[in-house]
Amino acid sequence: MAKGSGLGVRGWLLLGLTTVVALAATGVWNPFPGMWDWVNRRTPISEPDVVWQQRIGGTPRSVTIAGEAVVVEQRTRVEARSLAVGSQLWERKADWSAVAGGGADAVVVVGRLLVKGYEVLDPTTGVTRRRDDDAVAVWTYRNLLLDARCVAATDCTLSAWEPRGVAPLWTAFLPGVSSGLLADNPNLLDTRRLTSARIHGEVAGPEAVPPLLGFPVDGRVHVVDTATGRVLQNVEPGRDERLAVIGGRLLRVVARSQDGNCYFTISGRDAATGQETWQRAGLNLRTADSAGCVQREDPYGARNVLVGVSPDGREAVLDGYDGRLLLATENSERVLAVDDRYAVVRTADRGALSGRELSSGQVRWNRPAGEKAGAALTPYAAIVADEKPSRLVALDPRTGQELAALRSSANALAVGPAGMVIGEGREIGYVRFGGAAGDPARNGDGSVPGPAGTGRVPAPQDNCGPKNELCATPDSGK
Repeated sequence: MAKGSGLGVRGWLLLGLTTVVALAATGVWNPFPGMWDWVNRRTPISEPDVVWQQRIGGTPRSVTIAGEAVVVEQRTRVEARSLAVGSQLWERKADWSAVAGGGADAVVVVGRLLVKGYEVLDPTTGVTRRRDDDAVAVWTYRNLLLDARCVAATDCTLSAWEPRGVAPLWTAFLPGVSSGLLADNPNLLDTRRLTSARIHGEVAGPEAVPPLLGFPVDGRVHVVDTATGRVLQNVEPGRDERLAVIGGRLLRVVARSQDGNCYFTISGRDAATGQETWQRAGLNLRTADSAGCVQREDPYGARNVLVGVSPDGREAVLDGYDGRLLLATENSERVLAVDDRYAVVRTADRGALSGRELSSGQVRWNRPAGEKAGAALTPYAAIVADEKPSRLVALDPRTGQELAALRSSANALAVGPAGMVIGEGREIGYVRFGGAAGDPARNGDGSVPGPAGTGRVPAPQDNCGPKNELCATPDSGK
């Protein structure tokens, strides 16, 4: 029996494709633009939908809300987008970038790796406001910008600038800088942030500068008063010590190995006099590994508080200035996030999160959450990232009121006064808060977030101590 003649499946497909191409070429019918729009259509990264969603050139390394702009740092460039609509404002080639200042005073600092100097840009226009050709390192804060420059290996100066300033506020001598002090925000001796999956480590944006900073130089710690630029201490740690500068104090963490265990003692010292102001034994700040209690890490915490583990396994939050115990958890509870005012704690049954106020120890709110839920605290909102199902929620840290609740597997990238930026891959979007955001940790009056949950501690003054405790304040009635 002879086989039937016909085009077959491949033949018909080829004929159909040829016909479509012919129709498109003659202008009769062109389906390709619509097909391309369908292929390139962007799936919303959250439900409810974001205010705007944009695809950027690469996966962002960091995102920061700077006034009316969103600054996106990528591997070899930095760009800014409108906070209102997401359109690109400007783009620059840069190996690193960071934001200093806040609100209308914010600036973007950019530079190249292995090249001295940096530029200070306006976040909205990208225009260069100031240029430096000598600095080897830059630190950015909400109310200050610091840079370091060296004319020789043992002859360096540290300078402080207002974010939009054109002349340094002060300069200080440092005998060299650590080999790791390069580019933006190299590590200083302070606290390590608690981190969570799907919440970027810099989600809160730049912090206010601490009263004191600890610079590591050739195995020693140089303690600098950020109000005056004075170098208050030049200390070499002992073999069993870890030094950190937290809450206006120089902290000495001693780890002693005995009977197969590590035993810890923490003391806070006045940076100007070296006198011990407080001491606490037994709290493990997770600075040491299991190999002979060698301390290689900074303690966990944020701003002026520390997070450690007591001998009975319960977690504790400690005031770095005076050593007071601000929070002691119950058995099996875990601190997920902390700042000077609040802590977010996973409950012992692992089925809920609670917000705790450090000044009073009061439980401010509770909400159900999965076992793998993460959290972060920012000046404007507490962020909770949950799994199965995937959720991103922004809460008022004081009341637990929902500011935004999203069904999304995206990451929380940046939080500002009125909303947050989320992202997944190369897609980023802006979510506006539906309620009033929490009060920021500082009011723009120069105050620095303080211990004991006050959130309102004056900036240090010359000869007055980190909290102005040595300067008498006259009674208004006298």
